[in-house]
Formats: sequence, C-alpha cells, structure tokens
Amino acid sequence: MSKIAIKEPIITTKRTLRILLVDDDSIILTMLTAWLEDIGYEIKAVTNGIDAISALPVFKPNLVITDLRMEGMDGIALLKEIQKHNSVLPVIMLSGNAHISDAVRATHQGIFEFLTKPIDPDELFHYVRLALTRVGLADIDTDFAPEIIHQSTIMANLLKQAQRIAKTRSSVFIGGATGTGKELLANAIHRASPRSNQVFMEVNCGALSEQLLESELFGHEKGAFTGAVRKNLGMFQAADGGTLFLDEVGDMSPALQVKLLRVLQDSKVRPVGAINSIEVDVRIISATHHDLESAIKRGEFRDDLFYRLNVIPLHVPPLSERRADIPLLIEFFLNVQAKKENLAELPRFAPEALEYMMTLPWHGNVRQLENVIEQCSVLSISPIIPLSLVKEALCESENKLQTLVEARKEFDQYYLNRILHMVDGDVKHAANIAGYEVKKFEQLLEQFEINPIYFRYDKDTAGDDIHIV
Repeated sequence: MSKIAIKEPIITTKRTLRILLVDDDSIILTMLTAWLEDIGYEIKAVTNGIDAISALPVFKPNLVITDLRMEGMDGIALLKEIQKHNSVLPVIMLSGNAHISDAVRATHQGIFEFLTKPIDPDELFHYVRLALTRVGLADIDTDFAPEIIHQSTIMANLLKQAQRIAKTRSSVFIGGATGTGKELLANAIHRASPRSNQVFMEVNCGALSEQLLESELFGHEKGAFTGAVRKNLGMFQAADGGTLFLDEVGDMSPALQVKLLRVLQDSKVRPVGAINSIEVDVRIISATHHDLESAIKRGEFRDDLFYRLNVIPLHVPPLSERRADIPLLIEFFLNVQAKKENLAELPRFAPEALEYMMTLPWHGNVRQLENVIEQCSVLSISPIIPLSLVKEALCESENKLQTLVEARKEFDQYYLNRILHMVDGDVKHAANIAGYEVKKFEQLLEQFEINPIYFRYDKDTAGDDIHIV
C-alpha cells in the first residue's frame, strides 16, 4: 500500500498504553514484543485468534496488531470479531506473502493499516503512534456522566470540574455552542448533587412566548389572564428543593430578566395575579449558546442577572476541539441505530469515510454527527458505509469548497480557541503568543464572540494525563 508522509504525533501519557499482538510465528512475536516494550508499551502476545478474542475484554488493548495468515482463524476473521467487540479499536495487519486482493479485502473490512513483512520498525512505530493518536487516549470516567460519551482530555477535565461543583449550592452557568451537550451536563450535575432525590426541571427560554414563559416559570392564579382557567404553580414552586435548568437563558426578554433577578435575589416567587410571594429553594443551572458578555454591552442582557447566574462558569467545547471523541461517538451512535432498526449486522464506516469525518468542522457538533450517522445508517445498502454517502448526508459535493473568507474565519476561530485553551484563558499571555497588543486582541475576541472566562479551568481539576501535540 502507498505510504504518505505524515508528521509524527508526540504522545505523552502517565499510563502505559496496551497493544495486543497476534501471530502464530513465535519469532515474530518475540521481536515485535521487544521493539514495542522498549519504547514503553504494555504488550500481550498470543499465537491464535481464539486467544486474542478471549484477551479483548480482560486486557482491554488500545491497539491490535495481527498477522493475516494464521491457522484456524485468520486475520480477516479475527478483525470481524474485534469489530463486534469494539468497532473503532484500530487494527494493524501484517503479512509476509499477501496479494493485492488481500490488502483490498482487509481495507474494506476497516483495518487501520496493512504492512508487509519483513517489518520495518520505524514504519511500524509511525503507524502505531498514528493509530493511538486517532482514537484518543484519555481515561474515561463513566460514573459521573455515563451519557456524555468521551475519551478526550478536555472533556475529562470538564467533567472532573463539574463533578466537584455539583456538591455545592452555587448557581452554574454552562456556555457552549448548539449541539454540544449542555443539557446532558446539567442533568449530570443535578444527579451528583445533594438535591439528586428531588426534581430536575428544565425549560427552553427561547422556545416559548414571553407570556407563556412567565407563566411556566413563575406560575399564575386562576383568572390571572385570558385562558388561565386554573391555577398553575410554575416551575420554581414545582422544583422547590431541586434543580431548575434554564436553557437558552440568553433569549429571555428584558421584562422576564427583571423578574428572574428578583427571584434569585429574594428566593421568593410571586405568581402572575398573586398578591403574596412564596419562598422557594431552587438551584439554578442556566445555559446558552450566546456570548452574554457581548449581549450585556449591546444592552440586550442585564449585567446584574448575568453575575447572579454566572457564579460558577463551565464551557462545553465544540466537537472540533475534542476530535479524539469522534470515533467513540460514532461507535455509540452506530450501536444505537442498529438497535433502533433491529439490524442483524452493525454498520461501519469505510476507513476513508471515518478519516474524513475526523477532519470535519462539525458546526452542529454532536447533534449534527448523530444526525449524519443516522442518515447514513438508514440509506446505506451495505454494512460498510462509503465516503460518498457521508458527503451526501452533509449536503456536500466532491468539488465543494469553502470560500477563502469562510476558511480564514474558521481558522481564526480555531486558532484563538486553541491559544486560550493553552493558557487557561489568560488574555495577556494569549495576546503575546498571537503577536497582538492586548487591547486589539480583546477586540478580536469580541469580534468572534469568544469569551476567555470559559477557558479558565481550575488547575486542581486539570488532570493533564495525556497531551497530543
């Protein structure tokens, strides 16, 4: 197979990465084991496919390297069994006397790379590092938020921070683009809080009219307005002792902002049409995709309300900043779709389709990825989903490109986010790296509606277990 020169990723980790070797030639096994152990990998070597399958759930490898030609179960059959266990676990296949048809067949089945014997150690090390980089390497905490599928360091750090603040009574503000999973994070915080046995209620402030939202939040008395045929407690009273999640709070009207501020200040709510106020004990978690600090400058959002809501800020990163999670999310959504459609065989993406999906900007984030996977699963006539179908699902053609202005804007946004993440939101340090004066750099951030406060992670929560450069 043709080789493409790719810059080597540098991987540093505090834990040992595991590689499962499968080959019926003991000399090859001994040689590969020595090579890979010398550079720090944990190796388990087996001589046949049956033993390899048994080792998967116990050894939990990050990568499998297998021979193609083996007695009993060959490499292709083993690959199919591995994909049943974990459809995105990378597999590098080796062969000493393979034909082109073997390489094509293995590629169509979804191997990461096909290498011929005798093995060149530098070439092997290159593809081992590349495979481990692509699938992501961060430890996964499934106890706090099992529904938030992740394996990236940035998400692991976010969840550690969220888990810690869940124990407090403080209001939490969750920022992030549409489709990143802000509602899932709010649910997780509630479940880990002392209020977990009480109710969790949520309302989308941008989906209701002003009058309806006022009634839903604060309640109303019977006859308070036309159509109020019976009394409504409202969400603040209904969530007393629990948590109220205000999604898209940035869309709330100025009049309702004033009333919400009063409730937060006094811990009392007065329903529409009522004379007396009622005490409530509710923890507020709010979220929006808007930059509220910019909205404050435009006079669209009250600064005093913002400071009441923004006691503890969290920021859910876009999918473009957590690309290590994409293979795991793909596997998860493919499994969901297979169960939903009662498919006999789990669909998979062709290697070039998977590689393409890893490079997309995903402006709609996890929600867009889920929709694309569902559409591809439904429309594919083969269990191997081709690249062309992915592009069709994304409404793209082979020759469609961004304009130069669009491409530059996307790069600038990525660059600014990357710098701020590197320096934990320190604007002065970030401006120095970018070669800007601080004032001009702040203007640039405002232009792209980037709030540096969302990058100021608590150092105690930053595990920094893995860095991929």
